[in-house]
Amino acid sequence: MDKLIYTAASGMKGHMASQAAIANNMANVSTTGFRADRAVFDRLAVTGPGFDTRQPTSEEVIDADRSPGITNHTGRPLDIAIDGDAWLAVQATDGTEAYTRRGDLEITASGVLQTGDGYPVIGQSGPITVPPAQKVFITAEGQLSIVPIGGDPNVPQQIDQLKLASTKGSDTVKGLDNLLHVRGDGILPADADARVQSGALETSNVNMAQSLIDMIQNQREYEVQANLVKEAKQMDESTASLMRLPG
Repeated sequence: MDKLIYTAASGMKGHMASQAAIANNMANVSTTGFRADRAVFDRLAVTGPGFDTRQPTSEEVIDADRSPGITNHTGRPLDIAIDGDAWLAVQATDGTEAYTRRGDLEITASGVLQTGDGYPVIGQSGPITVPPAQKVFITAEGQLSIVPIGGDPNVPQQIDQLKLASTKGSDTVKGLDNLLHVRGDGILPADADARVQSGALETSNVNMAQSLIDMIQNQREYEVQANLVKEAKQMDESTASLMRLPG
């Protein structure tokens, strides 16, 4: 059988994975702070006699689109939109430090400050716990302050500092949990110059129109690979018929 069929099959597999990434982006078009996945295709070159004419393809999600989304003002004190390219440090499900642009923060019944998707927010000494208070707010520098129950509204108390991290000079990658991770399980340094906007949220940076175009183009390229599989089958049948000896 001609190796063309394996090349075409690898292309079909790659386009199926790309379609899944595009569908995931479209599903998260309304997710706060979401960063769209970026998938690329590459050829797997095999050197040696007889290998140059058939080169399969490889497809993988290499990273996320780091461009910012649109900032919408909500007026909610615990909503924050991070300026620039800084990221908010959170605790991932495996206990390691990870990073997100999602700023719809909330306080659980036990007092843990977490993002809208349930990841505890990290402060100066680990996950932040907020004591009972009549008012909670976040300053532009990321300082978390409260007015204790029965306290003076004009004399707020700072209880912690959000860790706003910089990705400059670090090798980071987006994980399947939609969080940013440092390769090798490292952590990012805090960015003292990072600022947040209180009472605002950053939207997803997914471009729905472009995603629809990418989906249509990907589907057409998949059909091309499927046609190549059919051609390879016909070529194989034709070759087999030529080699049959008369009865």
